[in-house]
Amino acid sequence: MTKPAFAREQLLTALNRCRVRYARVARRLCAERPHAREEQGDASWYDHPEPHAPKLYSKARALAYADGVMRRRQFVGLPFAFALAGIVKNGRLKQSVARWPFQKIPLRDFCRAIADMGLTAIDLLEDPDWPVAREFGLTCSMGYAGGGSIKDGLNVVANHDEIVRNFERMIPRAAALGVPNVITFFGNRRGMSDDVAIANCVTGLNRVKKIAEDHGVTICVELLNSRVNHPDYQGDRTAFGVAVVKAVASPRVKLLYDIYHMQIMEGDLIATIRAEHAYIGHYHTGGVPGRHELDSDQEINWPAVCRAIVGAAFQGYVAHEFVPTRDPLTSLREAVALCDV
Repeated sequence: MTKPAFAREQLLTALNRCRVRYARVARRLCAERPHAREEQGDASWYDHPEPHAPKLYSKARALAYADGVMRRRQFVGLPFAFALAGIVKNGRLKQSVARWPFQKIPLRDFCRAIADMGLTAIDLLEDPDWPVAREFGLTCSMGYAGGGSIKDGLNVVANHDEIVRNFERMIPRAAALGVPNVITFFGNRRGMSDDVAIANCVTGLNRVKKIAEDHGVTICVELLNSRVNHPDYQGDRTAFGVAVVKAVASPRVKLLYDIYHMQIMEGDLIATIRAEHAYIGHYHTGGVPGRHELDSDQEINWPAVCRAIVGAAFQGYVAHEFVPTRDPLTSLREAVALCDV
């Protein structure tokens, strides 16, 4: 296939896959280039209001539009979304990105940028921001819903009542706004034995699992390292988390397996993912050491790890949670392309 034909097919694929998002971009194109309608003829197919537009992108119309773009050689001058239509080529892994490492970018600008990039989700938003993500056709793939804190989590029974109250209030809201997962934590040890901590965590999660099941929202308990970032955190090994999730025995209670943290604590990532994938509901990324870009300066083989996740038939999200040291959106694009296995 020639390069122009390949680029045309990539654009066509993006148009058909992301019709609501590209309707918005196409309208911006019209605003930037007032004669686009006349050049393309009937442009009503990309002028439908969102968020629930019917499938107006027929192959013939989308192909005609892509052909027109290629004929005029305006790829470089098109809006950002079209220029980056080829970033996600395989799409076997649903990728998301955590908000907090990119806080310097205003939220709406960040949502627009990642939507244009081809991502469909954003991670770790507080509930006032859940509707903002939806404005850009994005899912909040993991939401904060009052599930305690890293230090004060489920391992202490005295924390349970507040976590239960918060989840009873927030999980229905998460379901209504299409948020599939909410986060919670195991908490710090403070001298507590693992056996007592596991029992306490199971007790707390048993109190909230039914509301999660009734609303189709998954409660994810995060595994973190206690060696570098979170001293004294109790849920610092996969075996501890799996013991809790197994005992709760609910399809709506899973682990948030943070690959960065577990590389620091355990390594053996691929074998662990293959063995314990049934207990994992969400993944986070980050380069080791430093939690920076997923590049050649860190030690994890990200394509191999992502292939293992795909091979386990994982249907959830892998969210990028690295702190960029260079241009943040360039670093994110590189990470998305690397993990698109």
